[in-house]
Amino acid sequence: MHKVVLYAIQGEVPCFVHVMLNALDMHARGWDVRVVVEGQAIKAVPVVAGSGHTMRPLFEKARDAGLFAGACKACASIQRVAEEVEATGLELIGDMSGHPAMGDWIERGYTVITM
Repeated sequence: MHKVVLYAIQGEVPCFVHVMLNALDMHARGWDVRVVVEGQAIKAVPVVAGSGHTMRPLFEKARDAGLFAGACKACASIQRVAEEVEATGLELIGDMSGHPAMGDWIERGYTVITM
């Protein structure tokens, strides 16, 4: 079985949308896939999850499928969107100075892809 973790890092909404599309595709193929939201992508979460955004159903589908491992605690705090991100249902994570470590995923046999 394929084990993949997608790190959403880019802040543009289309990049974040492509992370979710790929995660859902991999999930549909039966892969073990997770999404970690990091860097500038943190700001895309409350935008896409906002009421009225055309990509909100996609976000909800990925979230409800349990594909999000979480969002970077440090980045959410630094960019002052921690409360907004948590309100979307994503957990703030990060044991590496507040950031989620890629090494943790690699040690568990996941392939890490950054987007």
